[in-house]
Amino acid sequence: MQTASQVLDRVLVLEMVRVTEAAAIAASTLVGRGDEKAADAAAVEAMREALNGLDMDGTVVIGEGERDEAPMLFIGEKVGTGQGPAIDIALDPLEGTTICAKAGPNSLAVLAIAEEGGLLNAPDVYMDKIAVGPGYPAGVIDLDKTPTQNVEAIAAAKGVRPRDIIACVLDRPRHEGLIAELRAIGCGVVLIGDGDVAGVIATTDPDTTIDVYMGTGGAPEGVLACAALRCVGGQFKGRLLFRNDDERARAAKWGVTDLDKQYDLTELARGDCIFAATGVTDGSLLAGVKRMRGKMTTESVVMRASSGTVRWVKGEHRIDA
Repeated sequence: MQTASQVLDRVLVLEMVRVTEAAAIAASTLVGRGDEKAADAAAVEAMREALNGLDMDGTVVIGEGERDEAPMLFIGEKVGTGQGPAIDIALDPLEGTTICAKAGPNSLAVLAIAEEGGLLNAPDVYMDKIAVGPGYPAGVIDLDKTPTQNVEAIAAAKGVRPRDIIACVLDRPRHEGLIAELRAIGCGVVLIGDGDVAGVIATTDPDTTIDVYMGTGGAPEGVLACAALRCVGGQFKGRLLFRNDDERARAAKWGVTDLDKQYDLTELARGDCIFAATGVTDGSLLAGVKRMRGKMTTESVVMRASSGTVRWVKGEHRIDA
């Protein structure tokens, strides 16, 4: 077990839940309204306000984009009162903006914190990812292997056939070849429309029946997912993908020099971490915000790497008339 951080006080565990609750509640007012930007803006503003009420010297290292792209919660933005520990913050105030706008499943408000320097300053580019939950031998997954080889290795470690493995993949045209290869070996494929943080976390929950997450998605979401895996166990491999010179320059700006590096879980999220998420819409991980006469209910999960503690938090919030 990791030594508990002297920086991440246990009080911050529940404070992080309050932050994700605020973002989820704000976004929930726009579920199914078809306006992705409005829902995201509501979640961002609520999360920013909640973070600024905390006694910490926080720096957003994974945020809504660079300063010229995002009016708030941009990469490098300082949050908190400035009185307290220096903390790195990775956040996605509304993971699954399209999901929220269409009232689909698995939209979340997500946040991770670590000691200063604990989270990779990942540029906002694509990342090739593969993840499994706990219980497998070290090195069972590797991005230098083909999807077939990875499924065969997972199946062998689990003592089953490749056709008994279930993979989670984002439903995107870029994954047509991956999906075809997986199905050709009999592997089941669960396609999700959005929300790959939830997809990675699903590998840790036997009830989902998902064994592995594969495919390309956002690098910032990869760091958030790694913070969660650090708390509950699992393996993750990630490699940044660059489509043009502008993206390579962006990587250099954030100190990324080895453009072909295969990152391990502990290289993306080091030391002690706290991960929190609150459901915006119902999903496999969490129930969404529910409104009823005079109150709202929320469901959240919060995890800490040093203790391995996972807490499920159900909140009831009064609605003033």
